[in-house]
Amino acid sequence: MSILSKNNPPQPSTSQIRIKEVRDGLLVLPNQQFRQIMEVSSINFELMSDEEQDVLLTGYQSFLNSLSSPIQILVRVREINIDGHLEKLNSDAHSDSSDVRQKQASEYADFISSLVRDNKILTRKFYVILPFRSPDGDFDIAKEQLKLSAEMVSKGLSKLKIQSRVLGNLETLNLFYSYYSPSLSKSQPLNEQIIKQLERESI
Repeated sequence: MSILSKNNPPQPSTSQIRIKEVRDGLLVLPNQQFRQIMEVSSINFELMSDEEQDVLLTGYQSFLNSLSSPIQILVRVREINIDGHLEKLNSDAHSDSSDVRQKQASEYADFISSLVRDNKILTRKFYVILPFRSPDGDFDIAKEQLKLSAEMVSKGLSKLKIQSRVLGNLETLNLFYSYYSPSLSKSQPLNEQIIKQLERESI
């Protein structure tokens, strides 16, 4: 029977996410696998001159050749949620004592709302994912090795004028949360309080 058959019920997202836990910013996976996620800045390649592009490509090639282990590059495209910004605009409009400023703020909020409704505003974020497998599943060894790998990658990227930083627990969880619950992540973003509540409920 085909795996695409409608007779097969969809699997819950929890069965697809093979993550045991997120600790000290590291993804702990089955089979002694670990991952470190780094967010990196972008470069506007199209605005560079031909000479600058050649220099960048040569530097990027050198960076890839210097890596001692494989990496994964992730490009995350998301629709920007400006509901909070619109709520603040409307709140400021109603709280202003000047009728003229109230009208201007209200018209501006309506304009932004219609702009977003008719044209999706997207944002792109870039990530580098570093892998490590510990033969005995030792977390401390994995943490130290991935720290060294992250430092090496960060230095290599800085030569290309690309900034990078390691994601913490909350940011790592939010990355997966936005993938598997995109609508919910907009209305109910994760925060430390929610995570602590979920941890208490799972005990």
